[in-house]
Amino acid sequence: MLDLLLQYGLFLAKTVTVVIALLIIIVAIGNMGGRRRSQDEGDIEVTHVNERLRDYADALRGAVLDKQALKAWLKSEKQTSKKEQKEKKARAESEESRVYVLTFHGDIRASAVEMLRREITAVLTLADPAHDEVVLCLESPGGLVHGYGLAASQLARIRQKNLPLTICVDKVAASGGYMMACLGSKVLAAPFAVVGSIGVVAQIPNFNKLLRKHDIDFEVLTAGEYKRTLTVFGENTEAGRQKFQEELEDTHELFKEFVQQNRPQLDIARVATGEHWYGQRALEHKLVDELKTSDEYLAERAAKAEVFTVRYVPRHRLLTRLGLSAETALDRILLRWWDRLQQRPWW
Repeated sequence: MLDLLLQYGLFLAKTVTVVIALLIIIVAIGNMGGRRRSQDEGDIEVTHVNERLRDYADALRGAVLDKQALKAWLKSEKQTSKKEQKEKKARAESEESRVYVLTFHGDIRASAVEMLRREITAVLTLADPAHDEVVLCLESPGGLVHGYGLAASQLARIRQKNLPLTICVDKVAASGGYMMACLGSKVLAAPFAVVGSIGVVAQIPNFNKLLRKHDIDFEVLTAGEYKRTLTVFGENTEAGRQKFQEELEDTHELFKEFVQQNRPQLDIARVATGEHWYGQRALEHKLVDELKTSDEYLAERAAKAEVFTVRYVPRHRLLTRLGLSAETALDRILLRWWDRLQQRPWW
């Protein structure tokens, strides 16, 4: 029995290894096709949220009401609909309020900015500052400075057009994610969303001692005193460390100035320590303006305005799509095991 289990375990290990190897090959092929990804055309998809909410309500109503109650409701709804149509015709088209909903799921490179910039461009062609609003559903733990700097600059385009910008944080907006969030004219967060982390971090491994142990030299040649400060394989100096720390401090100062400029109500010395807070504490520190989920806020707005989700969908070639699918599957496998190894707070 034990021998059978060992053989099965060995077979399973071989199978997993083969599957992962195939996924890596497909991802590599997809990445080769992905080099031309920026040249692929895409489409803007628009979904009418009001209609979707009505569909939800109709499906539920049809399931729970008896025939007589449903018939009475349909009659009442028909009369209400006629009244609303008359009121809508009486109003000028320019007075119609619209809410445009965008979504940003940030990774370490802020790669979703490529879609966000197109979505914002589309919205700005039609949105009217007098009546309309843009809502961004934001989720990001932060990442590279230049990537999130560009993402924040895209949101600044909305503010420059004097359009109200509401940022909704359901899970996390930290570090570069909060750099984006602070641009909102109103920032909403779920009670246990993670907010803040206004700080800068850099981690660089160094293998120089290991190389020297095996009599391997690694030469770093530069033109310019600070072309390289810290290296992975070369010998780091105290002067290089000091310069690198100065650069981190300067980046942090720029980050703090940006946040303070966009949210002057903050005590920046108190919140710019690199700490993060859950929604309720973030509200107390004025990092957010209100505790509310995006679902709740959009349902409220749908009662008073026409709400549309706007999404840019790239058209990828078949080879690229296969690579992206394999990459996503591999990411999920690795993240699942990483989550199991990580220690996380639980109730």
